[in-house]
Amino acid sequence: MANQFRVLPYNGGTPREISEVVNNAMNGKTNNTGTITLDTSWATTTTLYDERISFDSIILLAPSSDAAETSTAPYGEFTSTTQQLAPSAGNTAVVTWDTEHEVNGVYIDVSNDSRLYVRNGGIYDVVFSLQLANANNDAEYADVWFRVNGNDIATSGRRFGLPARKSTGDPSHVTGTANHVLDLEAGDYIEIAGATSSTDISLETFAATTTTPYTRPAISAAQATVTYMAPYSMDNLYVSSQQKGQATISHFANNTSGKEYKYVIIG
Repeated sequence: MANQFRVLPYNGGTPREISEVVNNAMNGKTNNTGTITLDTSWATTTTLYDERISFDSIILLAPSSDAAETSTAPYGEFTSTTQQLAPSAGNTAVVTWDTEHEVNGVYIDVSNDSRLYVRNGGIYDVVFSLQLANANNDAEYADVWFRVNGNDIATSGRRFGLPARKSTGDPSHVTGTANHVLDLEAGDYIEIAGATSSTDISLETFAATTTTPYTRPAISAAQATVTYMAPYSMDNLYVSSQQKGQATISHFANNTSGKEYKYVIIG
């Protein structure tokens, strides 16, 4: 209720008052507008209080700050900069992560670093890239697949063949990549699991080089990206429930201050 334009008494008004109110209304100057700022601490709802809200009001929202205008769907990029050894042949291991890069609503579990959690439900595209190394004299393979909440995802497996090592201390290398589309609920976690034909297979990492014959960035043992795909929405901001005097605004999990929206109440 930021604006308080003149209103008419219910028993009528003077011609001057009536003219002022009608002209204001024709020019869009009404009292059914206001501003709301989204709650933080990864809140997924914010309550809008306005005495003009009723059970069947239409509430329209529009971003009115830089933080709101640039609000995006959830995403995350993660890497591992630590060499990871294969489990004993025939057993399963999960890839662990130690670095978050650009993240918004997706994160590494601090108590279990193989788990990538999502704060928002939806359809996600998940991609992994593994720097596989084989130190064996024989050709070997690694089978890798996706898990959600500890459960293997059907048909998500991939087999990556690795040639025999080049020489002692010089393993062969293959970059194994795959993606899968996952339907996730808020609070679900993703893991990349795998098994190998030999314990001589590892996920190898390389530090950045700054000397001749060339310079290059570091090579991670593993990388994963998690990208929200659907349901389509600019920022997933909508009125999920309402009653007399208030409404619940649902949105992507928010931890950014200053996400301000202006609103108009109709009816």
